[in-house]
Amino acid sequence: MVVSKLLLYHGSEKIISKPVFGAGKAYNDYGRGFYCTQNIELAKEWACPTNNDGFSNCYELKTEGLRVLDLQAKEFCTLHWLAILVANRRFDMDTAIMRQGAYYLKNNFLLDISQFDIIKGYRADDSYFSFAQAFLSNQISYAMLQKAMKLGKLGEQVVLKSERSFDKIKFKNYEIAHGNKYCALRLGRMEKARADYKKLLEDSDISGLYIRDMILQEVKKDDPRL
Repeated sequence: MVVSKLLLYHGSEKIISKPVFGAGKAYNDYGRGFYCTQNIELAKEWACPTNNDGFSNCYELKTEGLRVLDLQAKEFCTLHWLAILVANRRFDMDTAIMRQGAYYLKNNFLLDISQFDIIKGYRADDSYFSFAQAFLSNQISYAMLQKAMKLGKLGEQVVLKSERSFDKIKFKNYEIAHGNKYCALRLGRMEKARADYKKLLEDSDISGLYIRDMILQEVKKDDPRL
């Protein structure tokens, strides 16, 4: 019998030979978990937030029997991702529209992620997080948010959420991520996303579907405009 496997990489400032279930920050994109990528170059960038060297830890994950939530699947839209983000990350909800928008998203698009062992989806670094804030504050339309999410190719992540998934991951090796190279690549990728986002704003369409419209029109997940 063939067992499905994923080769995963985790960028860190240290070598992590045994990921620990229950560790990590509670306010990450999908809550507490072990955050990885299938792209070794992205892992090296994530390992180097400064010019100090980091590590790309490599793992093999046996996925047989694990429940996987793939937010890129056709039955989901960007608002499902955003609802999870709003539920887990800390946003400055300093306007009424943002508070109402967050309430609307959580009531109409929030998925129960507790039933899954693994989540695959966008990684909300500084650029993606700012795009989400702009949408929630009614600055950009839904169509613009979707375009913004593809800017800079900022990466997707695979997150281990359950104890079952931690039992099936095995450390293989690591590679050094040289800070003087990968920190610059990371910053360059983010700067490109921001620059492309500014160009996107110049072509903004006020006739698009904004968060205020969604709230007032009670737009649901089966709406064809999504």
